[in-house]
Amino acid sequence: MAAQVPAVHMIGITKRFPGVVSNDHIDFAAYAGEIHALLGENGAGKSTLMNILFGIYTADEGEVLIHGQKVRPGSPFDAIRHGIGMVHQHFMLVEVQTVAENVTLGLDESHFLLNLETTKRRIAELGQRYGLQVDPDARIWQLSVGEQQRVEILKMLYRGADILILDEPTAVLTPQETRELVTVLRRIADEGHAVIFITHKLDEVMSVSDRITVLRGGRVVCTLRTCETDKESLARMMLGHPVPRVEKPEGKPGPPVLEIEGLRVYNERRLPALKGVSLRVCEGEILGVAGVAGNGQRELAEAITGLRRVTAGHIRIGNQELTNCSPRRVIERGVGHVPEDRLGTGLAANLAVSDNLIMKAYRQPAFCSGPFLNAGPIRRFVSNLLRQFGIITPSADTPVKLLSGGNLQRTVLAREMAALPEVLVAMHPTRGLDVGATQSVHKMLLEQRNRGSAILLISEDLDEVLALSDRIAVLYEGEIMGVLPADSADIDKLGLMMAGAWRCAPAQG
Repeated sequence: MAAQVPAVHMIGITKRFPGVVSNDHIDFAAYAGEIHALLGENGAGKSTLMNILFGIYTADEGEVLIHGQKVRPGSPFDAIRHGIGMVHQHFMLVEVQTVAENVTLGLDESHFLLNLETTKRRIAELGQRYGLQVDPDARIWQLSVGEQQRVEILKMLYRGADILILDEPTAVLTPQETRELVTVLRRIADEGHAVIFITHKLDEVMSVSDRITVLRGGRVVCTLRTCETDKESLARMMLGHPVPRVEKPEGKPGPPVLEIEGLRVYNERRLPALKGVSLRVCEGEILGVAGVAGNGQRELAEAITGLRRVTAGHIRIGNQELTNCSPRRVIERGVGHVPEDRLGTGLAANLAVSDNLIMKAYRQPAFCSGPFLNAGPIRRFVSNLLRQFGIITPSADTPVKLLSGGNLQRTVLAREMAALPEVLVAMHPTRGLDVGATQSVHKMLLEQRNRGSAILLISEDLDEVLALSDRIAVLYEGEIMGVLPADSADIDKLGLMMAGAWRCAPAQG
């Protein structure tokens, strides 16, 4: 280690929430000069532990030492005063302000003493020192996602943070931006900072970190040097059992089922989100749509499923026009939808698990008699889905909002797949899920594809797109940069396409 005294030493940390112990007497130490990965499946307690360190939560038991001195961060402001900075997965930036204004936002300085020119010079110095170059005068909305992340890191370094926490730092980056971030983190650690990062991507853990702490069920399973382990061992420690490998059998695509032609759609700001997009998805095929967040993916999914108005172009399912049809009409035509916001859009949070599972099927004659629901058939239908999709819940009557992230996603998938859709639009189906839940969702999608569904998979996780897709389309600023066979796709070319730096001809599906 670069130092004998840990930069961060958390001893016996316990945090309880109603009905659950999220952290159970956890000991955790990170040293200056190292990159320390924090691993664990959903609900293992990783985020809770880091939120205690950053002052968002207060521990019920235990103590925190920073460079050997006992502290008790009562707020993020306290944490920053102790040299602790946190970069959240969803950036905390004001889009209409400049980089310099965002960096100084919230500083404990008089407005009249604030000198933006001095701030700009300091930002430039930090950018040069750590490889985080960004224009201090640029407004946030003008920057790429990778550049915005640089601003978040600069904010923490500007405030003097020597302990840096990053939550899922590569979730929204292209492969090239991910490699740049790895270089930046290595430089920051080599300068004597302690870097702690939370991630579900085991490849990154093995390539970036010096040490790893694995949590399971709110407890530490082990802390070890990265060179002493491998991905399979880490996955087994996270889950408590080996992870079954999901095999993708060779696809046998049939005729086109979903056809999109010249699609034009506006976003909420009345700016073009899709600019003449043309795609087709065949029976028994997964077409992956890769791209950095904010390039038209959400608008594409919402246009297909009837949630967003199309201004030009056509959407057809089996030669039947569905452009600007209502969501109910789209559902009746056999389109399933796994939205990106599984709890806000995909599920009715306050309703029971059973209500959510029957939500698209209750009109069927088997489940209703006129205006009345048939409780017996519904109960048997729900019980079968809980068992078939491995949904873990105290009961079918439990409010769905109380389920874990993995079980929420299984609930959405169970409802959509039970309808045997001709087309399934799956957007970020494994976002925020641990390796075990991810493998389970991947298996479900491949089974649905093998049953003959045409699946449009929209994901920012390029590894996921490569693992599941038969073909890959890249979306950049509302345009299709190209469509490639997945088995011959080059990850560097895909990254360039995601950044708008290379176009594959022909640029259509």
